[in-house]
Amino acid sequence: MREFTPEQLAWISRQKRAEYPHAAGDTIIAEGATDERIYTLLRGWAFRYKSLPDGRRQILNVLLPGDVVGLQAELMSASPHGVEALTEVTLCAFRRDMVWELFRDHPSLALDLTWLSAHGERLTDDVLLSVGRRSAMERMAMLLVLLYRRAASSGLKRPDGGVPFPLTQGHIADLLGLSAVHTNRVLQQLRRQGLVSLKEGVLTVGDLRALRRVADYWEQPAPRRPLL
Repeated sequence: MREFTPEQLAWISRQKRAEYPHAAGDTIIAEGATDERIYTLLRGWAFRYKSLPDGRRQILNVLLPGDVVGLQAELMSASPHGVEALTEVTLCAFRRDMVWELFRDHPSLALDLTWLSAHGERLTDDVLLSVGRRSAMERMAMLLVLLYRRAASSGLKRPDGGVPFPLTQGHIADLLGLSAVHTNRVLQQLRRQGLVSLKEGVLTVGDLRALRRVADYWEQPAPRRPLL
């Protein structure tokens, strides 16, 4: 994580309004809702999604600590997507008009916010490419590589090499555009090959390079990630 100057930390602290806990499964932001705040995710996992009137849902991106929540609603008056908590989460709330002051008076912090937004868009692009062009096996391998590396780079890697993995097979299916049955079948194939282990909410990768070859996915985590 990139370190901030004392002046930057003091300014961020002054903008902070509150911390809000949410239980797993809570709706943090509803589709089409307006909110007087934007947030950063301090603890826990969440996800962004869009849904159809009949209830079908596409998960767009998984959110980890340090990610910004609600920025699009700030720029568009209403949220074009929903956000749901995957685990117990804690959000740090800031007033909405803070964004304009940030760009006006603190350009280096504004660049950090732009970095976070662009990084989130890149991750969504990766998932879109997988859903559109990768096979089911490639999609699954890509997602596991992506989330394993993101969790590790966020400081969540355990001493045994595993990382938390709170997604259910239903979440994975909604991310990758697969049926629940097909999702289970592909996960079992990866397990039998010794590439991954998913047990009690922990993902362990047996051979990361081999898993990346299956996915044909070689993106590296961006260095010096800011944390607002």
